[in-house]
Amino acid sequence: MPRRIEPLDFGGLRTYSLQDRPSKVSLEKLGKPFSAGASFREFLASLPRELAARDLLDLAEDIVRARRKGRPFIFAFGAHVIKVGVSPFLVALMEKGIITALATNGAAMVHDAELAMVGNTSEDVARALSDGSFGAARETGEILNQAARLGAEGMGLGRALGKLLAEGDFPYKDRSLFARAYLLGVPITVHVALGTDIVHIHPSADGAAIGQATFLDFRILARLISDLEGGVFLLAGSAVILPEVFLKALSAVRNLGYRVEHFVTANLDFIRHYRPLTNVVHRPTLSGGKGYSITGHHELLIPLLYGAILEGWEEEDADL
Repeated sequence: MPRRIEPLDFGGLRTYSLQDRPSKVSLEKLGKPFSAGASFREFLASLPRELAARDLLDLAEDIVRARRKGRPFIFAFGAHVIKVGVSPFLVALMEKGIITALATNGAAMVHDAELAMVGNTSEDVARALSDGSFGAARETGEILNQAARLGAEGMGLGRALGKLLAEGDFPYKDRSLFARAYLLGVPITVHVALGTDIVHIHPSADGAAIGQATFLDFRILARLISDLEGGVFLLAGSAVILPEVFLKALSAVRNLGYRVEHFVTANLDFIRHYRPLTNVVHRPTLSGGKGYSITGHHELLIPLLYGAILEGWEEEDADL
């Protein structure tokens, strides 16, 4: 015969007044619906001051504050950021002097160069893989492998591609992130894993040149990170390569005696990955910095962040 379980009697439970209880949500943090035709500043003011909305606004304020103090804002990104069409926002932030350096991976070179050369990118991989034509676009292989050879001579991979695109006869080079960075004098470094990019299968590929050029870019990025104290490092859309590159560069500069302790990091992506959270948001900021992790699609988050930065930047200009 099963033993009968007596229901727990809650009669003696101790209670307290709601008025005395600390609470996380208050009326002033609630969203405020805006009217049709509202300005973007009014839209930002309407957002609830909770979770991702609060973090996005706080991150924008941290970026503006850092740049006003002359501290760097390094924007690191994967190729997806270019594929979803938000590179013009990065160009605009460079032109305004807000982004001070860029870091990316090899696939970003592919998509940026193809957009500059022919105005479109991102092939149908599933279809092309069936007959082995995936990644075999001649022009892409030629210019990126030329950039590797030029970069290995001392320029670095990112700057070399920017130079080739900016000085070449390409109809859409004014839309190229690499070309604009080169012309604006903004450092852009590329961190390649050999075998991960379509240009590595081309006859023109030179592993030694690719390795030399990307290693030089790693050292350039380390130099930039050595001056990150008080600045901001933001990562968008790289789950493995850039988080690992950032962590090693940060360790190296600290080992060499550079003081890089109080700075802001952020990761923007549509999936929460282990390495960005651990190697960018959490571990590097344990000595006194601040880390943000905001989950969402780049084609939404980056324009929103751009707008919030711009409003803060122009508002401070108006106050000066």
